[in-house]
Parts: sequence; C-alpha cells; structure tokens
Amino acid sequence: MHKATIQLGPLTCPSCLQKIDKTVKSLDGVDKESVNVLFNSSKVKLNFDAEKLSVEKIENAITVLGYEVIKTQVKPV
Repeated sequence: MHKATIQLGPLTCPSCLQKIDKTVKSLDGVDKESVNVLFNSSKVKLNFDAEKLSVEKIENAITVLGYEVIKTQVKPV
C-alpha cells in the first residue's frame, strides 16, 4: 500500500468534494475507507495498492472531472 496526498486547485463548493470523493472511491485499487477529501485545504488523501493502480490514473480521474492537480506526494505505508 501507498499513501498519496494530492494538492488540488481551489475547491469552490461542497458538491466538488462529493464528486471527487465518489470518483476516487470508484477506482479499483483504492482503499475506500482511507479516502478523505479536505475542502478547506483542497487536498485528497488516500491509500492505494500501487500494483493495481498508478498515481497517474488517480490524478487523471480527478482532472477529467475538471479539477486541477497541482502536486502529488506518495510514500509507502
């Protein structure tokens, strides 16, 4: 397992948070219990299985929704 912290551009409404949360949790390889979208700091924190899912695919799923990914930090858990 790896832990990712993804810094996004500003989130402007609670529905943004819900869309990102639902999309990230739908990805195969994401530990759904670990997903935490932080509205005030515009961050997504999650654990994922790097053998099933790349961080690039997580970032892409977020950008397809129309949100900007600024930077991502990944470390083994």
